[in-house]
Amino acid sequence: MSNTDRHGLIAKTVRDSGGATVQELAELTGASEMTIRRDLDTLATQGVLERVRGGARTLLLRGEEPPFALRAQDAVDAKRRIAAEVAALIADGESVLLDSGTTCLEVARILRERHVTVMPLSLQAIRLLGETPGHADLLMPGGRPRAAEGALTGPLALASLAALRFDTAVIGCCGLSAADGLTAYDLDDAAVKKAGIASARRVVLAADGGKLGRTAHAHVGPATLLHTLVTDTTASAEEVDALEAVGSNVKIV
Repeated sequence: MSNTDRHGLIAKTVRDSGGATVQELAELTGASEMTIRRDLDTLATQGVLERVRGGARTLLLRGEEPPFALRAQDAVDAKRRIAAEVAALIADGESVLLDSGTTCLEVARILRERHVTVMPLSLQAIRLLGETPGHADLLMPGGRPRAAEGALTGPLALASLAALRFDTAVIGCCGLSAADGLTAYDLDDAAVKKAGIASARRVVLAADGGKLGRTAHAHVGPATLLHTLVTDTTASAEEVDALEAVGSNVKIV
């Protein structure tokens, strides 16, 4: 098992069970307890979990947004497939608004090699597009980054969006359902998503299957605002049918 695979398994186990001991994780992964201790120290530094005596416990509390570092470990393959499909929907020469979040960050990795203009709404994507040589033109927004998330919010972010128009807005979400629409954990983030949707001719939602059927407390808008949803095979078939019934074009990868 590679370091990446082991770290992903450890993070998922701690998240799902609420905590685990070094011995339990060593038995699960087949690694030595010394290796597991080093893994836990690394994951704790990244903000994925909390290191405690003899093991680790989750940082995720009920009803709270999972930390960015924890979400970055989740459904990585699905997010990359989603990102590839989203990028395939975008033509060279387009202007693209790119939302914050881990799936949208995977979209940025692809778009940096494309002849497009991109305005990202997160520090992570700005760094990726700005520091890595590529073909994309980077357009910088204003805004204040949310702690640990890097998502840009506030009056300057909203003013940037109000002043511009985009061919495509690639939006992420915390929850999506046909009944409750598109939702987010953070009210300021929800306001930026609303403004981003209003600034674009076309809205593409990039969301892994775990987001479907889930509802967070900050409402962004109805599902009818979406032109295309790109998700993965773990998405609820019932929820996909309901979204298609309200007019969403759903692509499953």
